[in-house]
Amino acid sequence: MDGIHDMGGMHGFGKVEPEPDEPVFHAPWEGRTLALNRALGYTGIWTIDQTRYGIEKLPPDVYLTSSYYRKWAVRLENLVVELGLVGADEIRAGHALRPGKTLKRKLTAADVPNTLSRGSFSRPAKSPARFKAGDRVRTKNIHPETHTRLPRYAREKVGVVEAIRGCHVFPDTAALGKGDDPQWLYTVLFDGRELWGETSDPSLKVSIEAFEPYLEPA
Repeated sequence: MDGIHDMGGMHGFGKVEPEPDEPVFHAPWEGRTLALNRALGYTGIWTIDQTRYGIEKLPPDVYLTSSYYRKWAVRLENLVVELGLVGADEIRAGHALRPGKTLKRKLTAADVPNTLSRGSFSRPAKSPARFKAGDRVRTKNIHPETHTRLPRYAREKVGVVEAIRGCHVFPDTAALGKGDDPQWLYTVLFDGRELWGETSDPSLKVSIEAFEPYLEPA
């Protein structure tokens, strides 16, 4: 989707200023927010792409004024309401007003180490890869209303396939809860001037990971 989160190539947001000796959490609620997200993710109620889409749907004023973990907290509230786990009235009340729903599994202390590493998103291919290393490709000029991994700055641009990365879960589908829909994934290399115009640094090269549905022969 063309949301405020897709900032690549945009100006006016100021420089990135790392915080010296930044702590893991600035306040206890941030750690609890991480734990709640991990615990609910472990139940299998949503996919990682659904959670990414959940942050992308935040209104621009909320997105731009929220810290990293506040985005996670607001996203979590929205998702549990959307999925019918709790009601908005229960969020406002701060406690349950109705019996809870049974989920497929729950996170126990023994399971916590399993939540700290990401699983494999590789899947069997449904058909041969359409492109190979060295092929010139053009990214499609798409503007979906939902989640996509193709950034705006790299749409309708010509690049060269550097490598085939295998067949993986397609985020655009998984974000909507519609299954894996495995697609081939490629590393595509672009000249900086193709992306940013003739005034760009001529030595600049940019690589992105692009799924096959985003590409067509150039």
